[in-house]
Formats: sequence, structure tokens, C-alpha cells
Amino acid sequence: MPQIKIFGVSNKLISIREKLSSTVHSCVMDALGMPEDKRAQRFIPVEKENFFMPKGRTDSYTIIEISMIEGRTSETKKRLIRLLFDRIQAQVGISHMDLEICISESPASNWGFRGMHGDEIKLSYEVNV
Repeated sequence: MPQIKIFGVSNKLISIREKLSSTVHSCVMDALGMPEDKRAQRFIPVEKENFFMPKGRTDSYTIIEISMIEGRTSETKKRLIRLLFDRIQAQVGISHMDLEICISESPASNWGFRGMHGDEIKLSYEVNV
């Protein structure tokens, strides 16, 4: 399952954490076909004085990093990014300008979970979508 890290200015990120978590997971379910019970997110609040951001961004500036096993098509990954931009703006109120998304992929053999190597586990969801 994708591992998701969400960085933002502490006071802003903490105040929207629940809504943002639900919104992000709905996008992951719709774009990647992940089950409801496969949510793996970490919220990383950063004090404003330690969070340097590009000019023109506000305290809502948020970075979403998604790590996942390789295999999804470019179209699937683009759909996920588009859903994240649009739903987060509509449901959480973070503008497209204040949101950055990065997807990183690695081979299943680079993953380990449930005491096994990622390329040896039978997953309950499809990766090649």
C-alpha cells in the first residue's frame, strides 16, 4: 500500500489533519483501487520558522509525498495527482498553488511488510493499474 507523508506549517496542518486525511485517502481509493482499510499516512507538522517555501505560497502550503511499489501506469498516477489537487482544494480549501505532490516508486523487492519481502507477498489489491 502506498506510504504517504504530508508536510505543512504546524498550526495549519494540525487544524485540517482529519479532513485532509480522509480526502487524500478517498483519492487513493478512487485512483489506485486501494481498499478502505489500507490507509498509511503520516502527518509531519513543521514550525513556520523551519519551513522555507517558494515565493507566493501561504501558510496553507502543503507537500504530499507518496511512496509506492512500481507498476501503475502514467495515466493512473496522473489521475491520482489530479484528484488530489481538485478534491483537496474543494474539500479542504488548499489552493492548487499551495499544494505540491511527489510520487516515488520502487520495485516490490525493495519493500518489506508483514515479515516478508514485497515481491513475495500476495496483496489484496492490484498494483498494475
